[in-house]
Amino acid sequence: MNSYQMDMDRYKSLARKAVAEGCVLLENEGNALPVRRGGKVAVYGRMAFHYYKSGLGSGGMVNTHYTVGILDALKNCETLSLDQKLLDIYEAWIQEHPYDEGKGWGQVPWSQKEMPITDEMLEAAARSDLSLIIIGRTAGEDQDNKPEEGSYELTGEEKELIRRVCEASDRTAVLLNVGNIIDMKWVKEYHPQAVLYVWQGGQEGGNGVLDVLTGKTAPCGKLTDTIAWDIADYPSTQYFGNEAKNYYSEDIYVGYRYFETFAREKVLYPFGYGRSYTEFSVDGQLTGVAGQPDGSAQDSCTASDGSAASDAILLEAVVKNTGTFPGREVVQVYVEKPQGKLGNPARTLVAFAKTKELAPGETQKLCFSVPKRELASYDDSGCTGHPFCYVIEEGSYQFYIGTDVRSARFAGSRFMEFEVAEQLSRAYAPVESFQRMRPISDSPLSVNECQQETAGSSEPTAAAAGQSPAENPYQIGFEPVPVEPAFPEEDLCEESNLPLYRRPGIPACGCS
Repeated sequence: MNSYQMDMDRYKSLARKAVAEGCVLLENEGNALPVRRGGKVAVYGRMAFHYYKSGLGSGGMVNTHYTVGILDALKNCETLSLDQKLLDIYEAWIQEHPYDEGKGWGQVPWSQKEMPITDEMLEAAARSDLSLIIIGRTAGEDQDNKPEEGSYELTGEEKELIRRVCEASDRTAVLLNVGNIIDMKWVKEYHPQAVLYVWQGGQEGGNGVLDVLTGKTAPCGKLTDTIAWDIADYPSTQYFGNEAKNYYSEDIYVGYRYFETFAREKVLYPFGYGRSYTEFSVDGQLTGVAGQPDGSAQDSCTASDGSAASDAILLEAVVKNTGTFPGREVVQVYVEKPQGKLGNPARTLVAFAKTKELAPGETQKLCFSVPKRELASYDDSGCTGHPFCYVIEEGSYQFYIGTDVRSARFAGSRFMEFEVAEQLSRAYAPVESFQRMRPISDSPLSVNECQQETAGSSEPTAAAAGQSPAENPYQIGFEPVPVEPAFPEEDLCEESNLPLYRRPGIPACGCS
């Protein structure tokens, strides 16, 4: 057997880089970040003293040799100085209010009691170059995102901390050491200059965050969720947590597919959004189809995976760093499919790629190959005449390229004939009827038309800039979901009363 020796220094470096590049910068008014060399930082929040490296799932059971928290990394940084008097106040309070372990593993409170802010503590904000507030949440199965304080929402003490520090400080940055998004309405209420999701970064988490705070790495992470104004704006909220059953009434209109199709006005920060310390211009276009005469662009522009399917749509984007700070950008490609008989979201992500680190003024061409299979829609009702198939419906497929779902601009279109992309069979269909969403409109707007109202805005997203979003392309309609056909009594499991087989030879009841 061949021996293998792990290079732990290499893994540490890679883990630290992943943390830094995964940070998502939502706000950075007046270039509040990065912190200037030699700057003095006032660190607020009791969670600065207890870094969440992970949640409470199986990943949290990993026993690491060490964990570097954000405050640990700040203390080890030779180019910054911390307000020690403020830290001493917190340490004395924590001695009287230790970390609440709850009832043991998996039953730890989702948040910890925050220290009430005092006038003495606010003096540190006045004598520092940056006030850094750290808010923390653990994470785990069956308990995330409850619409209550200390879970999805901030507690009263956390809100008061942010409000008063923002009033006392010229520069306030809020770091969110969380496992998932939380309510963000407070950003528009208290106006901190910088807001950064730093997530739960593992044992090198604090070092990775430090690299972003000091500017060693420019943030280039992007939101993998849509942040809505309120948790009630997510259509899944009304069914979340039901112990007996769940209705997936949103069907394929999950996350940004719902908001960009039906509820653009409810978006605070759109899917794919994330700022940098610099600015980028992105010029994207559809260049052709692989294997066709007008697809010759493939010769000079290879997709990020190094290949292209014979029928793939080819696109390219020229990215230029137009700012004054080196950084990387993530370019995203979306498609607007024809509604056809099945109905489709106003946008669907079909490709993305990250640039190398670009110096100010430097450009890079990114190439994308979108296989036709990625453009197919699943027919679970047979309305196209091809039940249980992925099909390409006839019509114009419009492509958009940008740095988030809201700012992506029209890059070209391609007309496609009807085609069956893949033949499948029914499996695990609902057994109870309910209503699911689908778009309806007498005169639907394409995403390109919707953009006309916000064209010219220099901000990456109209919603984040406080502007009114464009009109929604479609209204919400509903249709009954196709259900599993009735089974003869002899084909039902005696224990569960579920069908024994939904496909030949594959038990579906879950019983032994």
